Amino acid sequence: MKLLIWTLLLFTNISIAQSDEKFLTDFMFESELKPKNVLDNHNSFDFSEIWNQTENHNVLGIIGKEHQRIKIKLISVKKDKTNPNEYFVFGKSCVKGTICDFNGKITLTEIKEVRELHFGVDDEYSEKGIKSQGVLIANYEFIENKEQKHSGIFKGQLYTKWYLTSDKKIEYDNIESIADGYTNNAFIGIWKSNTTDKEKVCNWADFRVPKVNRDFDIGAGEFSPNKKYFNKGWSDYKPMETKQWWK
Repeated sequence: MKLLIWTLLLFTNISIAQSDEKFLTDFMFESELKPKNVLDNHNSFDFSEIWNQTENHNVLGIIGKEHQRIKIKLISVKKDKTNPNEYFVFGKSCVKGTICDFNGKITLTEIKEVRELHFGVDDEYSEKGIKSQGVLIANYEFIENKEQKHSGIFKGQLYTKWYLTSDKKIEYDNIESIADGYTNNAFIGIWKSNTTDKEKVCNWADFRVPKVNRDFDIGAGEFSPNKKYFNKGWSDYKPMETKQWWK
C-alpha cells in the first residue's frame, strides 16, 4: 500500500513539473533560457515598478473551478531595504462586488536569462540598449483583512518577464505584446478561506488568464471570455473598462 502511495506521489510530482515546464515555455514564447539561476546578480535592481504598470482592466483572473471572475489591484509594491529579494505589497481584491484589502510579500526565488535577445517585430527595440532579458520566478503570499467578509490568503508562484537597459534599469517586457497569447505577471496559485480553510484555485495575469479551462478564453488576438462563463462575473467584462473599483 505504501509503495502504491509513493508511486502515485512520484507520478503526480512529475506531472506537475512537466506542466510547469510547459507553462514556462509557452509563457516565454519558446525563448530558450540559460540554466543558471542568476538571482544574486540582480540584488541591486528594483523590480517593484513592473508589477503595477498594466492598466487594471487588463489584469484578468479567476477563482475556483467554475472560473468566477476576480479582480486584483496591487496598489503599492516596495522593495525591502534589508532583504533585496523581498517586496512588500498592499492591494485589493474584488469578487462579486465584495472588496477586501490585503497585505503580503513577493519573494524572489529565481532569475533566468534568455540565451538570445529578442527585439520585437522588425527589431523595433534593437536601439533601446537592451543588455539582458529573462524571467523572474517568485513566491507570493497576500493576506486579506480577517475583519472583512469572505477574506482569505492568496499564495503561489509569480512569473514575470523583464529586460535590463544600458542605464541599468529593469523594465517590464512588453516587446511581444502585439503577439497572440501575450501575457506577463502571471500569478498562479490558490486562495484559502480565513474561516473554513477551504482552498480554491486562483490565477491572474496581464492580458490573459493562466492555466484555465481550454474553452474559457475564446479570443485569438486578445482575451475574450466564452459566454458559457458570463454568469461567473464575465458578462460585464469590457476591454477598456475605466472604473477604478479599488478606490
